[in-house]
Amino acid sequence: MKLSLVVPCYNEEQNVALFYRAATNVFDAEGYDYELVFVNDGSADNTLGELKKLHAESEHNIRIISFSRNFGKEAAMYAGIEHAKGELVCLIDADLQQRPEVVAYMVKRLDEVPELDCVAAYQHERRESGTLSFFKKSFYNLINSVSDTKFVQGASDFRTFRRSVAESVLSMGEYHRFSKGILSWVGFNTEYIPYDVQDRVAGESKWSFKKLFKYAIDGIIAFSTAPLAIPLVLGIALCAFSVIYLLATLFWCAVSYYTTFTIGLLLVFLVMLIGGLQLLGIGIVGKYIAKIYEQSKNRPIYIAKEIIEPKNEE
Repeated sequence: MKLSLVVPCYNEEQNVALFYRAATNVFDAEGYDYELVFVNDGSADNTLGELKKLHAESEHNIRIISFSRNFGKEAAMYAGIEHAKGELVCLIDADLQQRPEVVAYMVKRLDEVPELDCVAAYQHERRESGTLSFFKKSFYNLINSVSDTKFVQGASDFRTFRRSVAESVLSMGEYHRFSKGILSWVGFNTEYIPYDVQDRVAGESKWSFKKLFKYAIDGIIAFSTAPLAIPLVLGIALCAFSVIYLLATLFWCAVSYYTTFTIGLLLVFLVMLIGGLQLLGIGIVGKYIAKIYEQSKNRPIYIAKEIIEPKNEE
């Protein structure tokens, strides 16, 4: 089989049939074997029912992995890659903001250039508020400054890659996954192409600002140890600042007749500042320890409640 489309689904009951029709229209015309690997990430609506309906009525290769609960998109992508059978694997969303036509072009590029291992898409023009765009750009600038793994501005999980890349991604069995970083870390020859994000056909985005912020923090922690050095840097800076502040205060009191040196206020200021910096440092270390603790449990990345194979494999 040439291509596996991995499609994470969370509350996408209105979109899965539309996605199916759009994808089959494109890839039936291409003339090569392909499969649709839908991953139901513990949806609270009737997404699983719609997927089962597609599986029963369609003659195409449809594989369904249904989780026992919501494990998150990262786990869904991992599960999809793990069950994909194609020589090429594509990660694509079910809401049709990422079009199957772009995937067909990715496949064409991989066929034309044997040296290419992966074709990834980045948003040509962002359709989002200026505030959100600013924070996303700031995130990429920050993570590129503190991590040895380089991230391309605006590059998403929307990409198509060869089996060798898929096996490398699967070999990284970390529980807290950040696929943008994992796909960059494994290396391989990657070409980045622009694409225009389409409007959602139905439903609402599952990514709130709070979720995006948490996702960004997880990404920085997963691919950089630089935050662990923050307490050290702040400690050195605080010591230097304290000495300079003390000397400047004593000097000003010595030359100014009307200024009285109040050691009590100075101590209160320094205690509060030092206490805040200590809590900041402990919090940063605590985040890393929490990740280590959860990874040490060696829990599975996901639990599949039900796996429905394509009809020709049943």
